[in-house]
Amino acid sequence: MANFSKSSVPRFSVDVYQNEYLPEDGREVNAIVTVTATGGGTIGGAVAAPHLHTSGQGPSAAVVLMVDCSGSMDYPQTKMRNARDATAAAIDTLRDGVRFAVVGGTHVAKEVYPGDGRLAVADAATREQAKRALRRLNAGGGTAIGTWLRLADRLLSSAEADIRHGILLTDGRNEHESPEDLKRALGDCAGRFTCDARGVGTDWEVKEVTGIASALLGTADIVADPAGLAADFTRMMETAMGKEVADVALRVWTPVGATIKFVKQVAPAVEELTDRRTEAGPRSGDYPTGSWGDESRDYHLCVEVPAAGVGQEMLAARVSLVVPQPDRTVQNLGAQGLVRAVWTDDMAASTSINPQVAHYTGQAELAQVIQQGLDLRKAGDIDGATAKLGRAVQLAGASGNADTAKLLAKVVDVVDAATGTVRLKTKVEEADEMTLETRSTKTVRVKK
Repeated sequence: MANFSKSSVPRFSVDVYQNEYLPEDGREVNAIVTVTATGGGTIGGAVAAPHLHTSGQGPSAAVVLMVDCSGSMDYPQTKMRNARDATAAAIDTLRDGVRFAVVGGTHVAKEVYPGDGRLAVADAATREQAKRALRRLNAGGGTAIGTWLRLADRLLSSAEADIRHGILLTDGRNEHESPEDLKRALGDCAGRFTCDARGVGTDWEVKEVTGIASALLGTADIVADPAGLAADFTRMMETAMGKEVADVALRVWTPVGATIKFVKQVAPAVEELTDRRTEAGPRSGDYPTGSWGDESRDYHLCVEVPAAGVGQEMLAARVSLVVPQPDRTVQNLGAQGLVRAVWTDDMAASTSINPQVAHYTGQAELAQVIQQGLDLRKAGDIDGATAKLGRAVQLAGASGNADTAKLLAKVVDVVDAATGTVRLKTKVEEADEMTLETRSTKTVRVKK
């Protein structure tokens, strides 16, 4: 965590979308808070053209690539080669001066490059050395992902870096440690670095991979065909190189008598943040959002306020953005949004739902019913699965979430999208079902 010069930090803005009118004695206030970061440091060129390595650009960064080297990576034999090529492509995308390491993961974690518990500094020579070291990677052994994450954490903490990031690739289930061990490792690593997780092939556990990404505020995805790994790794590393400020927290203040029912990220994906609150002084709490480059994200805030009479109004919440510092102070990023409550006897005003709130309530339900539907399908409850996935088709259609609608159409035959009438397909490719589950939380924004 570093002090940032104003020039290196993107400018943050906060916009609030809500219907502030409540009926007499109404208590629930909903708002969509859009946070946008623009015009950060000078690193856009490095991202757009990754091979133009210009030293001294952007904030200091450290990245650890964790590559599954368990025995299953040999089936088919091209899988390990694709993983090596993908890691090499990601290394090529590193900016000069970024610190990095490669970890080989089995039932233990081994340093592949540079070794000795340290990080290398990216330049033409170290990128070449790292790619040579990758050629020695071969498959054999089990899978204990917690050990990979703990080694990545030790390596990342060995250097002073503003941005600390991991990229993790696995092709199998985490069979050589208990779920509790992995959960403990994730708990210990949370807030120390962010991590993107990828499952390659179809023999891994979706909830494990998405759970890792969720805990470490990164992205999760499936690469069903190992041939797609290099392009995916390059994109991930480009995004990581585009991050300009780490450890940003959404600080939410509420007045006496008001309580927060939930805080969740709703775009670009649904991510529950309510339980991740850390107290930040009287009536304030911080919710972690990870690292930011030039981007925009939406959050749904729901506050319960004390009941009041017609004509009264109050500030229900104040949202700002802060970066906690090691000395327990915070750097305020200078943007804030206000959530209001106004009590009225105008029925039309108090019963209309803000279109942003309505849209994202639907997107959050969409993610939930897909998950429930797939779980019911696995459990053999055909009627239950059909009802949930039918509702998912209806929500995806109504909100214009075309990507999710396409993925659903590979799992169900759509009879009528508007009413959510569907039939479960008798034969579904495993990769299609896993893709739907992995990407179920991805949302679309409100059509302007």
